[in-house]
Amino acid sequence: MGKIISIANQKGGVGKTTTAINLAASLAALEFKTLIVDADPQANATSGVGVDPKSVEVSIYECMVDGESAKKSIVDTQIKFLDLLPSHIDLVGAEVEMVNIEEREEKMKQALAEVRDDYDFIIIDCSPSLGLITINALTASDSVIVPVQCEYFALEGLGKLLNTIKIIQTRLNQDLEIEGILLTMYDVRLNLANQVVEEVKMHFESLVFSTMIPRNIKLSESPGFGMPAITHDADSKGSISYLNLAKEIMERNEVKAA
Repeated sequence: MGKIISIANQKGGVGKTTTAINLAASLAALEFKTLIVDADPQANATSGVGVDPKSVEVSIYECMVDGESAKKSIVDTQIKFLDLLPSHIDLVGAEVEMVNIEEREEKMKQALAEVRDDYDFIIIDCSPSLGLITINALTASDSVIVPVQCEYFALEGLGKLLNTIKIIQTRLNQDLEIEGILLTMYDVRLNLANQVVEEVKMHFESLVFSTMIPRNIKLSESPGFGMPAITHDADSKGSISYLNLAKEIMERNEVKAA
């Protein structure tokens, strides 16, 4: 049975989609069968692995709202061992359409149940909000990774997210765990970045991943080529960092690479 991990933080610009794409691609590079679920109406994870959102006929939206088969909605990527359950702009309307549906918080969980046994890891890229789609993702997940950027307002809003996670643990998914807090956009030369690292580690201790994701041009430019950094430039610092993150997650879960 595959492990489902959400990448969530209601703050925008913290590296959620970058993490979802590159962690999923790194797990695939280690020969784990991996599915990336794009649960963001902006569909950046979809385009980031080389699939044009305009060409998507059936997405996670139809799986949640219309009960379409997730298995039939999954598309191949150009990367071996990596598949995609895409998104498109219609997902914006899903929150409104699902308001009166029974068990509306569990629609993504129900959709992914069909494909869960086909994968080692399922990575969900959440939208930058704490709305119904993100709640669906967290309800469907075994754990959540919280990306936190090494910048001034890093801890702002983190308490709100952790509170939401606590509510979901109490009411919807008691098995949900925090996989870890991931420090992103780290620049060793900046005093502020180092202060943020110290502050986050002081507050959250063992929850913080040892791996930190640096500011890296290859990570920034690879989505423009419709590919993860590991495909764009496997030797870049960004690619190596995400590969190290994948290995750290394996160690935490006591999983061995193929």
